[in-house]
Amino acid sequence: MQSAIKSYIGPKTLKVSPLPRNVRHFSKDIRFGAEARAMMLSGVQRLADAVQVTLGPKGRNVIIEQSFGSPKITKDGVTVAKHIEFKDKYINLGAQLVRGVASKTNDVAGDGTTTATVLTHAIFSEGCKAVAAGMNPMDLRRGIQRAVEEVVKSLKEQTKTITSKEEIKQVAVISANSDETIGNLIADAMERVGKDGVITVQDGKTLFNEIEVIEGMKFDQGYISHYFVTDAKNQVCEFDDPYILITDQKISSIHSIIPVLEQIQGRGKLIIIAENVEGDALATLIINKLRGLQVVAVKAPGFGDNRRANLQDIAILTGGELISEEVGLKLEKTDVKQLGRAKKITVSKDETIILSGQGDKKGIEERVSLIRDNISRTTSEYEKEKLQERLAKLTGGVAVLKVGGASDVEVGEAKDRIVDALNATRAAVEEGIVAGGGRALLYASTQLDKLKLDSFDQNHGVKIVKKALRVPCSAIANNAGVEGSVVVEKLLASNDPKFGYNAQTGEYVDMLKAGIIDPTKVVRTALVDAASVAALMTTTEAMVVELPKDEKESAGMGGMGGMGGMGGMGGMGGGMF
Repeated sequence: MQSAIKSYIGPKTLKVSPLPRNVRHFSKDIRFGAEARAMMLSGVQRLADAVQVTLGPKGRNVIIEQSFGSPKITKDGVTVAKHIEFKDKYINLGAQLVRGVASKTNDVAGDGTTTATVLTHAIFSEGCKAVAAGMNPMDLRRGIQRAVEEVVKSLKEQTKTITSKEEIKQVAVISANSDETIGNLIADAMERVGKDGVITVQDGKTLFNEIEVIEGMKFDQGYISHYFVTDAKNQVCEFDDPYILITDQKISSIHSIIPVLEQIQGRGKLIIIAENVEGDALATLIINKLRGLQVVAVKAPGFGDNRRANLQDIAILTGGELISEEVGLKLEKTDVKQLGRAKKITVSKDETIILSGQGDKKGIEERVSLIRDNISRTTSEYEKEKLQERLAKLTGGVAVLKVGGASDVEVGEAKDRIVDALNATRAAVEEGIVAGGGRALLYASTQLDKLKLDSFDQNHGVKIVKKALRVPCSAIANNAGVEGSVVVEKLLASNDPKFGYNAQTGEYVDMLKAGIIDPTKVVRTALVDAASVAALMTTTEAMVVELPKDEKESAGMGGMGGMGGMGGMGGMGGGMF
């Protein structure tokens, strides 16, 4: 037999190189059809149940264990969703997909994450039933997509634009779970800095919420040397009606700025904003400051291209020119006419504030328009944030909301609600508002009766969306201790899109007059994102996950081949514990 094999193979045999020992192949497990969808639905349902308890003015809090620090208490849907992970990988796949929906809705609209989660569960659960009954999942998906398009049209028809401070306050109050204090805080901030102004949220140091508004242009660079201070008590340098030299160059030699200093002497005060002022130039400026010359040197804000853009903004705001070698301008030949002017400048150790720049209004408007265009075109979140900061500095200002509380847990919970309310308010200003409390989606569901598609399965997809649109309103009523289905049926009997249920008082009211409103952008984004992912999940026919590592195999690696004769050390696997 062996000779026969040898004669078949021949004298030369093929050598197969063994696989590298450090390459590992993990086993996979696959589940199919109804079993796979049922396991995925289990994860979706459990996550949705945890998130749904926070919905509405009488929604409850969720307490979350954290790997470090004290537990977190929150009513923010996306925060709850992000902290949920299941041990079973099949169940966790469903939860991960819903987490993605909540995160995307939060990124785009800044609010509406609980609604998005609830809608995803409602659409997917009905989709699973339909597929189990033998319907085609692809046709169901087409029906769901067409229904969502019709609902979005209905939402746009219901939309009302907002302009007044009272309407802005109402949006903030609803998003902050009926907290009037937060509503007033955000309405005041938006009124003072305008819709393009930057509003940031920080931890406060008192028991109460506070608002600090910085008017004019502020940037995070202070004086280079404390010798420039004019107010020793407050450690700041304050100049009225100063001249402003703006350059993107380093100033290390005093000879480059002597012509400017000679022109300024006896005429006023000078602030130098440059990449850096060092060496002889800095030493000479300090000596002359101590002898009576009114001057201060400040580093330019930002880095690279962002620094140059910030300097150009300062130049336009103050009516000066950016002295840059890139455009052929040299410090030695700078004229006083090229310097900027401002009514007042305050420079501290860490920041500089320019008030009432003397720049041309038309030039500032053109610069603002350019920045807005750049914001609409950019795809980078970091770049968009920097552009919005620059826009705020040129137009309104910056408002800082300082969140107070008796403990870190209380501050964290309030901060989550304030950030949600702020995002909802911005969305409302951007796209307008619709009736809140789930009423807008409920009214839109009645418009789907007119939609007739090509097949029975596609029409059933429309019915799935129609049924899902009732869930947010029902959940809000349930959380308020009322039977949700009764509330929904009463509202469906009315043709008025503004007629809704006030879960806070238990009354049926005109939602817009009562101030129970939702931003159109938030409602639209929640529905579109939820339907997109839920419809795709419905078409799932197989799930592939990695099997967990075999613990016995891992433990067996302790043998390590005896370590080449090191006297019994081969048993390093487990005897040391």
